[in-house]
Amino acid sequence: MLLALWPSHWSRIQRSNATLVAALVLMVLVLALLGQFLSFFPEPIGSNAAFFAEGALTTLYLTIISGIVGLILGTSSALARTSRHAWLRWIAGIYIWAIRGTPLLVQILFIYFALPVLVPGLNLPDFAAAVVALGLNVGAYNSEAIRAGLLAVPRGQTEAARALGLTKSRVFLDVVFPQAFKISLPPLVSNFVALLKDSSLAYAIGVVELTNVGNRIQSATFQPVQTLVTVAITYLILTTLVTQVANAIEYRFDVEGRVK
Repeated sequence: MLLALWPSHWSRIQRSNATLVAALVLMVLVLALLGQFLSFFPEPIGSNAAFFAEGALTTLYLTIISGIVGLILGTSSALARTSRHAWLRWIAGIYIWAIRGTPLLVQILFIYFALPVLVPGLNLPDFAAAVVALGLNVGAYNSEAIRAGLLAVPRGQTEAARALGLTKSRVFLDVVFPQAFKISLPPLVSNFVALLKDSSLAYAIGVVELTNVGNRIQSATFQPVQTLVTVAITYLILTTLVTQVANAIEYRFDVEGRVK
């Protein structure tokens, strides 16, 4: 969407940078002005505009922090899954099997309610528990995306790099991982956008994010249509802006093999 706004004679990197900056500026403006904009709406939206704005900001924070945790876990698990050591492959496989085979809501509830029982003294605040659960969940899906990227890099390139005298670490960092990251980028982006929407399940343990705010307001005012439509539109705006950031990153790395 934003990529089409820039002059055609600009290079791919210039378009990517401009799109990235524009999307980030728009996101900051939306979060800063959302409360003022909603304050002009009729009840029950206008009087609760500040709560919607705070909920949207919490949702974005929750998504970004969980996304970073998930990327680190996903990369680590993918490397473990492709390791020569059987015990690393076994641990990573169990983690991915357990996370992908159970509902996210159950994982959130488990981290918040059951984990302190199993590990006395480990009482996580609601936001931290949601970050841990969401990070673990998206990390399992990121792991398979990154592993697919690693396996898609032709083995001949690795052998050629080793023949040139590069060490194993340099082969991985300079030859294998950049290509694997480029291949994995589209599913990683999809997982991040899905994470933004999945963060709504954090309401189950009391995190005051966007869905929780909407649920509280509609329960107090008995006006679910206006409230839930506002929540849905806010999510749509956030996911659209996040998608624009992702598109700019994909375009910069020329994921689709563009030549211009």
